[in-house]
Amino acid sequence: MNFDLTDEQRMLADMLARFISEQYAFATRERIASSAEGYDRAMWMRFGELGAIGALFSPVHGGFGGTGDDIAVVFEQLGRGLVVEPFLGALVAGRAIAAVGNTMQRAWLARLLQGQAVAAFAHGEPDSRYELARVATSAAHTSDGWRLNGTKAVVLCGEAADGFVVSARTRGAVDAEHGISLFWVPRHTPGLALRGYALIDGGRGAELQFRDAALPADALLGPLDDGFPALEAALGCGVLALCAEALGAMDTAFDATLEYLRTRRQFGVPLGSFQALQHRMADLAIDLRQTRSAVINAAAALDGPRLARERALSAAKYTVGQVGTRLAREAVQLHGGIGMTWALPLAHYAKRLVMIDHQLGDEDHHLARYIALGRGIHA
Repeated sequence: MNFDLTDEQRMLADMLARFISEQYAFATRERIASSAEGYDRAMWMRFGELGAIGALFSPVHGGFGGTGDDIAVVFEQLGRGLVVEPFLGALVAGRAIAAVGNTMQRAWLARLLQGQAVAAFAHGEPDSRYELARVATSAAHTSDGWRLNGTKAVVLCGEAADGFVVSARTRGAVDAEHGISLFWVPRHTPGLALRGYALIDGGRGAELQFRDAALPADALLGPLDDGFPALEAALGCGVLALCAEALGAMDTAFDATLEYLRTRRQFGVPLGSFQALQHRMADLAIDLRQTRSAVINAAAALDGPRLARERALSAAKYTVGQVGTRLAREAVQLHGGIGMTWALPLAHYAKRLVMIDHQLGDEDHHLARYIALGRGIHA
């Protein structure tokens, strides 16, 4: 198996790295992350013009990439810059639309790829924790369409989204895989209420309340009652994206710590000359190598059989969760008191790494899921 990037992927990585370093400096990132909108629409359109969004989708759906490697390349660079624009929602919602959407819904996808629209994925609920099939939001069929009732929690960039891909139960028990359907819900749908709030690591999220939200018949996204495979595949892309983003953030935090140890002097010598600190950095370097291998493996498995794909994704997410939180802790400690200051970018990288562990399943969840999948349990 060839794990080398193509020339096009290397060019994409170099282009994104250069754009983020020149146009998305830390001060710019902080201004955007703390703004009332939680992202910058003009910056989002620029990412679209650069092809960073289109790289997440195959040429069949209007993009020019779409493989696991393409997703990993884009999100690793986003992680290096702590970019807060709505890439994750665009990827997950867009992949669901690309897989099972109708003509009307795919028209939204075309706008999304150009950075002219924002889409969000509304699946998690207050009581669902990380269980993928636990969906209590309900959709009832009516004479003229559908009525949605329920609550969706922590919808990234929910306030800014032009539309949502929403999971709802149309049949069966609350935790059954069969009976889940997906819907495309425009922002101004009657009966939809949003409550926005700032996220702890920058940007904004929202809670969505559906109270007899009225949808037309063609709002159904994919097959009725059988939306779980598309849901799982789309969120699998999200898991890979988060793992690659974490890898980029870890690399940046590691390099910043290494540079600090080389330049900060204690007792007349650089901190990096102390053997105990060298050993700690060597351990982190090994952890980073292991993490990169896990992300590469997950990217390679993304388009493969379901069981191999899901196990590779859970293995990568577990590794990222474990190593990311450890690297964040070590990087802060090795910086000493300055590592705790909000003015130092490192503190923001550390916080983002901790929060990535809790998105789309933490390390405990994915370790248990990896074991269950190995036993042949449809987890």
